[in-house]
Amino acid sequence: MTAYRYRALNADGKLVKGFLEGDSERQVRGQLRSRKLRPVEVEEANRTAANSASWRPGFLQPRISAGDLAMVTRQLSTLVQSNLPLDEALQAAAQQSRNARIKGLLLQVRSRVSEGYTLAYAMAEFPLVFNEMYRAMVTAGEHAGFLGPVLEQLADYTEQRQYTSQKLKMAMIYPFILVGVAIAVVVALMVFVVPELVGIFTHSSRELPWLTQALIATSNFFRAWGVWVLVGLIASAMLVRRLLRSESRRRKWHRLLLRVPGLSRLIVALDTARFASTLSILMASGVPLLDALRIAGQVLTNLVLRDDSKAVAELVQEGSSLNRALQQSGRFPPMMVHMVASGEASGELETMLERSAANQERELEMTLGTVMALFEPLMVVVMGGMVLLIVLAILLPIFDLNTMVK
Repeated sequence: MTAYRYRALNADGKLVKGFLEGDSERQVRGQLRSRKLRPVEVEEANRTAANSASWRPGFLQPRISAGDLAMVTRQLSTLVQSNLPLDEALQAAAQQSRNARIKGLLLQVRSRVSEGYTLAYAMAEFPLVFNEMYRAMVTAGEHAGFLGPVLEQLADYTEQRQYTSQKLKMAMIYPFILVGVAIAVVVALMVFVVPELVGIFTHSSRELPWLTQALIATSNFFRAWGVWVLVGLIASAMLVRRLLRSESRRRKWHRLLLRVPGLSRLIVALDTARFASTLSILMASGVPLLDALRIAGQVLTNLVLRDDSKAVAELVQEGSSLNRALQQSGRFPPMMVHMVASGEASGELETMLERSAANQERELEMTLGTVMALFEPLMVVVMGGMVLLIVLAILLPIFDLNTMVK
C-alpha cells in the first residue's frame, strides 16, 4: 500500500487535509467519499518525498523538532520490542501522532518499508529528519536483529542532546536579556532624557566640564546617527553571515575562535563531548570503529575539530590506537584521551567514551554556571557605572551654576 496526501471538502464545505493509505489513487478517493468527503486533490506522498532532496530548497524539506523525533523513536522502540511487525509499528505510531507532518512522514516511511525496503533506506529519503548517525544505528540494528534496543538507545540519545541544548539556551537567555535592557536604557537616556537636562547649559558662555561635553556629543551622535548605526550593525551581521557560508572562510573563523582564551575551552568541551557520546552509542550499536569515527565527526560543529577527527580516523585506519590518534591531534581534552586509553586496555571503550562525554558535559555545565554567576553582578556594576557617569555629567554644571550665571 502507498501513502497518499489528500485535500477534500467536508459536509460543511470546509477544506480538510490529511494522509491515507491505499493501493491506488482511485481507491483513496473511494475511501474519502465513504467518509462523506469530496476529494479535491489526491497525490502520492512518496513521489514528492523521493524527489525532495533533489529539487526542494533546504528550508522546504520536511523537518521535525528534536523532541518530536525522540517521542517517535521511543514509540517505535516500544512497538518493535513488543514483537509488532515493523510496518504495523510505523502505522500505529502514525495513528497515535496528532501532528499532521509527523503522521505523513511516518506513513511515507511505512509505505517504503511495505514495498520491501529497509527502514534505514526509507529514512534516507528524509535526511533533515533522520541524520546519518541515526540511519547508521538503524542499519546496524536491522543487520544484527536488535532494532528495538537500538531505537531505545537512539531515543535516549536524542532526549539527552535536546536536554543539553535546551539547558545551554536557557543559560544564555538571561545574559542576552540583561545586555539588551542595559543597551536600551542607555540609548533611551541619551536620546530622550539627556538633551532635555543639559539643554540649559549649552547656551552658557562658560566652558562646560569635559564629562558634560562628552555626554552632549554622545547624545547628539545617537540622535543624529543612531538609526544608521543600527542599520549598519544589522547589515554587517548579514554580510558576515553571508561570508561565512564559504567553507574556507568558516574554517578560518573557527580556527580564530579556538585561539580565544576561555571561549576555545568551551567550544572544545561542547564539541568533543558530543563526539564522544555519538561515538559511544554508535559502537554500542555494532557500527565498526572506522565508520563510527567518520559519522561521529559529522556532529562536530567546528570545522577545525572536524578536520582533526578525519585525521584521527586516518591514523586508526593505518593501525594506530584510538587514544594515540586523539593525543596526536592535540585538541582533544587530555582526560578524554586517558579514558579512551583505559577503555581500549580494558575492552570497555564504549563505556569509557560515555563516561568521558558525561564528565565533559558536567564540567561544561559548571563552567557556564560560574561564568553566569560572575556575569550578572558584572553587568549590574557596568550599568551602574554608566548611569553614574551620566548623573555626574549633569550635576557637575549644576554645582558650578553660581559661577556660570552672570
